[in-house]
Amino acid sequence: MQIPATLECLCGQVQLRIAGEPVAKANCHCQACRDFYATPVFAATAWEPANVVVARGAQHLATYHHATRQLQRQFCPQCGETLFGINRLGMSVIPNTLFARACGGALPDALQPAMHLFYRHRVVEVDDALPKYLDGWDGPVHKAGF
Repeated sequence: MQIPATLECLCGQVQLRIAGEPVAKANCHCQACRDFYATPVFAATAWEPANVVVARGAQHLATYHHATRQLQRQFCPQCGETLFGINRLGMSVIPNTLFARACGGALPDALQPAMHLFYRHRVVEVDDALPKYLDGWDGPVHKAGF
């Protein structure tokens, strides 16, 4: 299954056009993502900003800027769905749920998470074979039983 070229919110008012390959594919456990996206684990892909374009409904897209962190979230005010966020590195971060819905409920292999980030801050244990970085992807890895 290929990476879909277009994604849209639940109501279809806003549509994204995606190009290229993601820079990162991860399950993030950091406090910022958990709070900002209201989820115990944020499964997402990060993209170069130029590769994520609002193709339809830009005039409807709303933005929420976090009060204290360098984070923003772009969402549809009609249905409330987050289409993408901008992280502190300036990358466009797209929730995996959008890709899964565009592909009939299954996330394409090309977008499957490759790692867990900030696993030391997890609120749920995850039993999979992916590397579980305690902090960012350049730090130590979680070892089971410790």
